[in-house]
Amino acid sequence: MNTEIFLVFIFSYLCGSIPFGLILTKLFLKKDIRKIGSKNIGTTNVLRTGNKFLAAATLVFDILKGYLPVIITVQYFSGLIELSCLATFLGHIFPIWLKFRGGKGVATYLGVLFALSLQLSLLFMFTWLAISLIFRYSSLSSMFASLTVFVVQSIREIVNPILLKMPEQTLYPNTVGVNTTFLLFIFFILIIFTHRKNISNLKNKSEQKIKL
Repeated sequence: MNTEIFLVFIFSYLCGSIPFGLILTKLFLKKDIRKIGSKNIGTTNVLRTGNKFLAAATLVFDILKGYLPVIITVQYFSGLIELSCLATFLGHIFPIWLKFRGGKGVATYLGVLFALSLQLSLLFMFTWLAISLIFRYSSLSSMFASLTVFVVQSIREIVNPILLKMPEQTLYPNTVGVNTTFLLFIFFILIIFTHRKNISNLKNKSEQKIKL
């Protein structure tokens, strides 16, 4: 079991730590994304280069690196799903290759959600899009969407015992058997942590808006 824990943690962390935003911008633009805009390696900052294709590619790859290690763990190490989720996310925000200075983790978080629950991932995307269209702040959208997902899942776990006679798979066919609510709470706290500078910018009205 100790070997399995080690393998799952290392594999998940290394997958999550791949800095696709940095790799793609260096490869195609010959630029260091860490010296542009917010200096973040994530999708929103890649979009600030003006290259929408690279921003979209960064988003897709960051989602995949959150999805793949968790879905593999679901299939082969079902008792270590929570560990894989957290290790993948921590790999993105604290990558060893970049002196533990990574991204904000939102796309990777979405990839993890896809592996855990299709419904929750769709809820996150809908909430993110709605808030971003209203306020045009990526950071605010990410924090509010992660909070919404946590609150909705909390309500699920409260209501579900009342519906014990109904098969859970009918209600939530893509939700795996983990303590999802506690996991989502940890993710919410971590997303608040990675957006602490954005929170300060929002307070003093210096946060950059999304430009499409």
